[in-house]
Amino acid sequence: PLEHLLGWVEFCGRRVLVGPGVFVPRRRTELLVRAAAGVAPPGAVVVELCCGAGAVAAALQHEVDVAELHVSDVDPTATVWAARNLPGAGVYTGDLFAPLPTRLLGRIDVLCLNAPYVPSSEIALMPSEARVHEPRVALDGGPDGLEVHRRVAAEAPRWLAPGGHVLIETSARQVEGTVAAVRAAGLASTVVTDDGLGATVVVGRWAGRGSGRGGLNHDVTGAGAATHPDRVGRTRGGRGRRQGGGGPT
Repeated sequence: PLEHLLGWVEFCGRRVLVGPGVFVPRRRTELLVRAAAGVAPPGAVVVELCCGAGAVAAALQHEVDVAELHVSDVDPTATVWAARNLPGAGVYTGDLFAPLPTRLLGRIDVLCLNAPYVPSSEIALMPSEARVHEPRVALDGGPDGLEVHRRVAAEAPRWLAPGGHVLIETSARQVEGTVAAVRAAGLASTVVTDDGLGATVVVGRWAGRGSGRGGLNHDVTGAGAATHPDRVGRTRGGRGRRQGGGGPT
């Protein structure tokens, strides 16, 4: 990819350092940043899982009042780049929540991730710049592409603060599966889309123990919908760029 040769990629108006062997953040993932910024309280504890080079976390540092910032990725090459982009943040190498400090249990306000969601059988169909030059662990989401989504949703309530949110990038054709995973964990769900970016984000809100099962309400559209956890919103605008990598092309 050109970004590997240049050593950086533009994301949310800022340069994010990247290099060989690391996933290149896509423009569509800017919707994940906007949605996360829309639900973050002042002094937020923010965690990005499957962080890659840490692009989402780096953007959020400039968008919201962050008190604590932590990121993790199973790929040690990714966390090397994340540490370069996130000086002062907690950067951990390991599987999803496993390397996070236990002091974050029940304290996370914003948990966001662009996990791999390409079905295993479709990896061979991806553009060579992604399939050959980016790590498979950043692309392959299992048989239906939703394996990591289910794992994160199931464990999220242990880590979220009451009123906290988990935000998961997905695709239009997989959104119902991601919503089902979030609802099964007891979180109220929101779907936010951006036609210009070709982007879809599922937002789950954790009300706390004993709050009942989550629901999905399709009654509202509009650019501000990311700030309304029980509604479905569609935003428009943004610039597209090559599709590939973390999600289906």
